[in-house]
Amino acid sequence: MRIIPVDDFFKSQDRLVYRISPDGTSLSYLVLEGKNQNLYIENIATGKGRKVTQLKERSINFYFWVSKNELIYYKETDPQKRRSDIFIINKDGSNERQLTNNEKSKIRVLEDQLIDDKYLLVTSNKRDSTVFDVYRLNVRNGVMEMAAKNPGNITDWITDSEGKLRLATSSDGVNETLLYRENEGSSFKPIMTNNFKTTFRPIAFSHNQPHIIYAVSDVNRDKSALVEVDCHTGKELKVVFGNDSINITDAQYSRKKQKMSFVVYENWKKEKHFLDDSVKLLYTNLDHLLPKTETRIIDRDKAENVFIVRTFTDRNPGSFYLYFAKTGQLRKLSDFNSAIKVNEMSEMKPISFVSKDSMRIQGYLTLPVNKKAQNLPVVVLPHDGPGGRNSWGYNAEVQFLANRGYAVFQVNYRGSSGYGKAFFAAGFKQWGCKIQQDINDGVQWLINEKIANPKRIAIYGSGFGGNIALNALYSKGSNYTCAASNSGVINLFTYLKSIPPFLKPNLQMYYEMIGNPVTDVDRMRQSSPLFQADRINAPVFIAQNIKDPNINSAETVQFIKNLQKRKVNVTYLENDGVSFPGSHLEERQKFYAALEQFLEVNLKKK
Repeated sequence: MRIIPVDDFFKSQDRLVYRISPDGTSLSYLVLEGKNQNLYIENIATGKGRKVTQLKERSINFYFWVSKNELIYYKETDPQKRRSDIFIINKDGSNERQLTNNEKSKIRVLEDQLIDDKYLLVTSNKRDSTVFDVYRLNVRNGVMEMAAKNPGNITDWITDSEGKLRLATSSDGVNETLLYRENEGSSFKPIMTNNFKTTFRPIAFSHNQPHIIYAVSDVNRDKSALVEVDCHTGKELKVVFGNDSINITDAQYSRKKQKMSFVVYENWKKEKHFLDDSVKLLYTNLDHLLPKTETRIIDRDKAENVFIVRTFTDRNPGSFYLYFAKTGQLRKLSDFNSAIKVNEMSEMKPISFVSKDSMRIQGYLTLPVNKKAQNLPVVVLPHDGPGGRNSWGYNAEVQFLANRGYAVFQVNYRGSSGYGKAFFAAGFKQWGCKIQQDINDGVQWLINEKIANPKRIAIYGSGFGGNIALNALYSKGSNYTCAASNSGVINLFTYLKSIPPFLKPNLQMYYEMIGNPVTDVDRMRQSSPLFQADRINAPVFIAQNIKDPNINSAETVQFIKNLQKRKVNVTYLENDGVSFPGSHLEERQKFYAALEQFLEVNLKKK
């Protein structure tokens, strides 16, 4: 099998973020032009398109339609602080005007539909950097008026299908309270309180009974289900769908049909359980037109006739299509990455094993094409955290590593989401401890199965995955050949200090999940590679964005110096202001070329 160029795996999409106008007549998308992204609009009937924004130095990082003729877009102003200014523009490119100027604050649109043809509900921390209030933003003149003042502990605001503010979530750091009001003239009243370990996520209000909501909930159960809840009492009325063996992760409501469409649950793949036969028929037709691939509807018009569909498999990054439900016609828009050939990619197969303390751990194993599962060099790829998980599907990093001849091993260690409340909570304060042991137990399983060559095992991760990778070099009973960290957390204390002001209400939650810097000092030092440099002896690859707000670049430099003093082989790759693998093509390619060389020298040639 040929060695595929690094560039082919990590190409930037020419077109991305497709959207449909509410009336289904226009298609919008972003086009990457050098380092900038601009907005294009295309007439669906004629196929004729035009560029409607003219950005030279900044990119559009988010946009959406607010009417059949108008779009809102966010122009990036400070990538490091994730700040953007909001603009509105007509679909023909005319009447462009700036609505906000966020030099010192953050703003985000809460509800993407226009109210009274002129108001958007937005949240902003301009009054107080630590909290987000709700405002009515008049898109005709840019005036913002307070719609709901945050008393200091509201962490989320939720609207109904008509765009009216009806729910809020408050937090004391550990416990979350759901607040409800009948209408916008009423006061919010608490209806239920749960520990943050509990999932309760409102999906939609019932159309016929506006005091009843649908929610994904694991209140009083381990696995999440779709339930109906009475907001007058806070009591669960019934389970719409769920059982003890599956964990519902998402659900979709149709505004047009005013009913729930389906729920999503995830075992080794994401599956749907349909609650509406017409929606089931829609997906059945898509499966017939697009066989042997996963389909996801990513946008639709208001009438739910024109859909944008994304396809993918574990071996195919997929394509984008327009689907016309009334005629059953399908029109291809573009490939996600046309350089990838399916027959050159590897299957991503589910695995499971039992940890030393008898917990069932699941994950994925991807083998190089045409290689037997025997005595292979392995790259262990722990996911970022806290929370999160690996999922089945196309993963450019995984395929890149498999193409280089490595078996790629992804472990959904305890603390990963999607496996129920108990499994999630089992990972709290276990960085460098039981989480690390789960990874090591998985590697031992690979060795016992004779899949892995025990002398040729590397570990590589990003963020908290980078923390796991570096911890692996000094964890008990491990014997990794080398480790690579991509913007990895090397100091848990610094990470907690970096939490921005508006997330401070959740600080106690982070203490529960990661560790308390006052009462868990020894454990956090043990799990912070910065303080354990004298125990690391294997080669290390470190890539770091020196402007990453979650790290202290001076600490990274000191960590590297401490390793080098002890003659540890360190490869260091630094970038000024772009998170690795980064949004910029040059930085991505530079990073993966360096990672490839590091593994080639330290793993493949052993």
